[in-house]
Amino acid sequence: MRYNFLAGAVAVFSTALLLGTASAQAGDLFNRGGSLKDAPVVHSDRPELSANVAITSDYVFRGISQTEENPAIQGGFDATYKMFYAGVWASNLDFGSDGNGNDVANIEIDIYAGLKRKWRNTEFDLGVIYYAYPGAEDAGAELDYVELKFASSTELTDRITFNSSTYWSPDYTGETGDVITSEWQVAIALGEYRGMKPTFSALIGYVDFLDDEFEGDSYAYWNAGVEIGLNDKFTLDLRYWDTDIADDHPVLGDNADERFVGTVSASF
Repeated sequence: MRYNFLAGAVAVFSTALLLGTASAQAGDLFNRGGSLKDAPVVHSDRPELSANVAITSDYVFRGISQTEENPAIQGGFDATYKMFYAGVWASNLDFGSDGNGNDVANIEIDIYAGLKRKWRNTEFDLGVIYYAYPGAEDAGAELDYVELKFASSTELTDRITFNSSTYWSPDYTGETGDVITSEWQVAIALGEYRGMKPTFSALIGYVDFLDDEFEGDSYAYWNAGVEIGLNDKFTLDLRYWDTDIADDHPVLGDNADERFVGTVSASF
């Protein structure tokens, strides 16, 4: 099944690179919404503050629903100064209940900081992210964890951008040990139509559990969709997700199967 997944993902990327023309600059991609842990920083010689908020039909993280396939409200705040950035972001969750009927976790808070520097047509991002689950019923396995991030975003043409990200955690969520997550994404600006700016993007990711005890839990995930900049503040994202995790997984169940997700976000 994993080989079929990779073949399909390569086909998506090949198709993406051949898509039509656009006048938008690659540097405009990913600047319209979302927290700065996932988007380029707009550099400024003076401190800048911003906020973001989103409503999504399903909070999907690395291919897995974090809300039992239910909607989520998300938002955060960011601060930037020259090459430096820092911020906080939060979302509601639904990790089910423990054996006593208590919710395992119902909120996620991410705290992050880093620096981004551009060299020629590539921007580099070095950061750290702390994922916190306040009030979680951990059932003996701590959910909170820290990741180090190294990412790059390269403008291949005036409309095509390629992004690569690597995340490393010395002790991933649930005390599953050493984990490396890798992502590769291509994005294509599709021009401007009546004030709207659509961007097609496709992503392949792989979560690699390095400890022998959890090595069999490693999995691949992917998504493809269109992000539409409605104006300078609002963005609509329509996206298809899937993984190579079996539908009858004993823990995840249906939370890792294929799905369509719609998200409306705004930044201020």
